Amino acid sequence: MRSQGFDSSMAHPEEQATTTQSPALELRQVEFAYARQAVIRGVDLQVAQGGFLGLLGPNGSGKTTLIQLLCGALRPAAGSVQVLGRDLADWDRRCLALQVAVVPQKFELAFPFTVEQVVLLGRVPHRGPLALDRPADIAAAAEAMEATGVSHLRNRRMMELSGGEFKRVVVAKALAQQPKILLLDEPAAHLDIRHQVALYELIGRIRAQTGVTVVSAMHDLNLAAAYCDRVALLKEGRLIRTGRIEEVMTYRALRDTYEIDIYVGVNELTGHRLFSPMIAKGKAE
Repeated sequence: MRSQGFDSSMAHPEEQATTTQSPALELRQVEFAYARQAVIRGVDLQVAQGGFLGLLGPNGSGKTTLIQLLCGALRPAAGSVQVLGRDLADWDRRCLALQVAVVPQKFELAFPFTVEQVVLLGRVPHRGPLALDRPADIAAAAEAMEATGVSHLRNRRMMELSGGEFKRVVVAKALAQQPKILLLDEPAAHLDIRHQVALYELIGRIRAQTGVTVVSAMHDLNLAAAYCDRVALLKEGRLIRTGRIEEVMTYRALRDTYEIDIYVGVNELTGHRLFSPMIAKGKAE
């Protein structure tokens, strides 16, 4: 991403002075249920502006539901969700889309859109759904494609892309919104390790250059330790622990969360924590 422009802190300067002291996101005693089945239970959570929070936990722990609550796709049955100091219920949908972008776990298209057309969809909150693309929209989309390394694919159909290319385009669409908050629901799912690392390297660079707040639901403990500055452990819809990597990703906390013994070590070259399931030798043979 170019150092000039594409700065989310400048996308909405009229609001900057009033939001810098508030958390980017805050959940207060949030509850949610599907058909009377509780999936989020009394969650209190804050995400500082400019932070990178990883949501960790086993399948069914509530990570995707939390992402949907944070972006307003779902409304809590109890408690409140605050976005940039304002209750989510007080946000107009279009105004919220100017602040929050989402990279979903699955992104499906009904039409054979090109890469550029998909990225330009991220500009809809800025210009309205039926308005023509303006020079500012085209410039923002071009910069987002450059940042994600897909500029050379701009005229390709989405159905022609590899999995890694497809994911980068979806991230580019979110970046074209020029959001202050980026929510990702397991963005590296189904990618090989090289493309997983490349994706999180990209997100890290974008965060460093724009100050965007990132929340990502994740499965890979090693990637979370390498790229997040804080993590939250979820189990059965409850927040088990939240904080810095060394505070949260301990043997006992991970054992309680995942119900499996996980070796916790330290990479001597980078200082990052390393994690590996502890499998008895007899079981592995």
